[in-house]
Amino acid sequence: ENGADEEFDELCFEFGLELELDEITSEMDIICREQGNTKAEGASDVILYKIDVPANRYDLLCLEGLVRGLQVFKQKMEAPRYRRVSPANGEPQRLVITEETAAVRPHAVAAVLRNITFTLERYDSFIELQEKLHQKVCRKRTLIAIGTHDLDTISGPFTYTAKPPGDIRFKPLNQAKEYTAQELMSLYKVSRDCCDWLWLEIFYFCHPIFLGDHSKISLNTKNVFIECTATDLTKAKIVLDMMVTMFCEYCEEPFTDGEQIEVEIPPTRSDVIHACDIMEDAAMAYGFNNITRTTPRTYTVASQLPLSKLSELLRQDLAAAGFTEALTFALCSQEDIADKLLKNISETRACHISNPKTAEFQVARTTLLSGLLKTVAANRKMPLPLRLFEISDVVLKDETKYVGARNNRCLCAVYYNKSPGFEVIHGLMDRVMQLLITCPSFPTPSSVSPLSDSTFFPGHCAEIFACGKSIGRLGVLHPSVINHFELTMPCSALDIEPFL
Repeated sequence: ENGADEEFDELCFEFGLELELDEITSEMDIICREQGNTKAEGASDVILYKIDVPANRYDLLCLEGLVRGLQVFKQKMEAPRYRRVSPANGEPQRLVITEETAAVRPHAVAAVLRNITFTLERYDSFIELQEKLHQKVCRKRTLIAIGTHDLDTISGPFTYTAKPPGDIRFKPLNQAKEYTAQELMSLYKVSRDCCDWLWLEIFYFCHPIFLGDHSKISLNTKNVFIECTATDLTKAKIVLDMMVTMFCEYCEEPFTDGEQIEVEIPPTRSDVIHACDIMEDAAMAYGFNNITRTTPRTYTVASQLPLSKLSELLRQDLAAAGFTEALTFALCSQEDIADKLLKNISETRACHISNPKTAEFQVARTTLLSGLLKTVAANRKMPLPLRLFEISDVVLKDETKYVGARNNRCLCAVYYNKSPGFEVIHGLMDRVMQLLITCPSFPTPSSVSPLSDSTFFPGHCAEIFACGKSIGRLGVLHPSVINHFELTMPCSALDIEPFL
């Protein structure tokens, strides 16, 4: 048995997977450990393996896909070719999407598995794959929700639309009576995940019979209607492909799906999006251990990016000036970059996290100042003065960029003491300008000018210019800002925007 496990481990490694040898167990062993028994009656002694599957290989999330992939890899079977077959009557099913869904889940895709034969093991694997996809690519049904129905109990054409909660009434799975959507929210309120699913699926699906007890699949189901409603059409197609291709081998005509065209990449491999993905698969098929170590035929010299090199050099000089480097979180709360700095959040160009797990990480930071002030607050019992600096990226909205945002490398420093120490922070600015600015076309490459900024104390703030361009500010922080960060002494700050 140990030899077989080691052989299987080697196969998994060659295929790009990792078998957890320490996790090999059986159902009987698990029950015995949990109950403290030496023998668990009725428990199976089938060996259970734990395999780490790459996040982009959704086709390996079920036993059918994993076995099929290994068999193709070992050349024990040909890679399946997928094609679409028409129903016996020649009329394909139709799914109509109405305009009402645009505000909630605008996309829906569907397919039919015809003449499938379920056994208990196949049925359990089918349901398990559906749940694994829900937890992973579907993000707990927030991006995509999969519905599977016995096509012989319903008839098309099907319409996907949005309706008020009070207009939706049906008998849900494993329930004895009908409920409205509002009543279902109360019925399943014990589970937050379940409530999220109800809100997205029941409220916005036109045929409540779909999600009810009437159309549920069973071991006797021969034709499975699969629908996916989604906010992302690409992910919806990926999920539908996984559900269909993994179990089409149990159909009367195996491996029929998709358009009747010749394809280079099967629908099971949604992770192949670039030539390098094909190269990786070719190397995997050849065997990583079989690749001969060679010296590259091209000569290159590695070097830092200019921005990174400049940042490293500047960090050394700031440390030599007596300031200590701090590294703060790239995510923060809206208050940190707006209210606490006496700013309006709408003016910060902040990128918001759509589903923050905590109030401390709601947005990407637009300034380094708030992070340094929180660091000072956490270390205010340390001997004074506190001199901190950070050179890192901030994130700002930018509609000209493909992703709608850009990173800016910034410099920020703070001086916290019994007196504001404006002259200290001004001296640091002079040193930074001396190191950074060389502009022959300007007689005075850097200069400062009075500035009114709500974050700083009136009359104690200046704007920094380099080669005629505004690049930052420095000054004494406003007392309200000091209080918002739970500090009790004056603080001056230097905030320089992109210096490259």
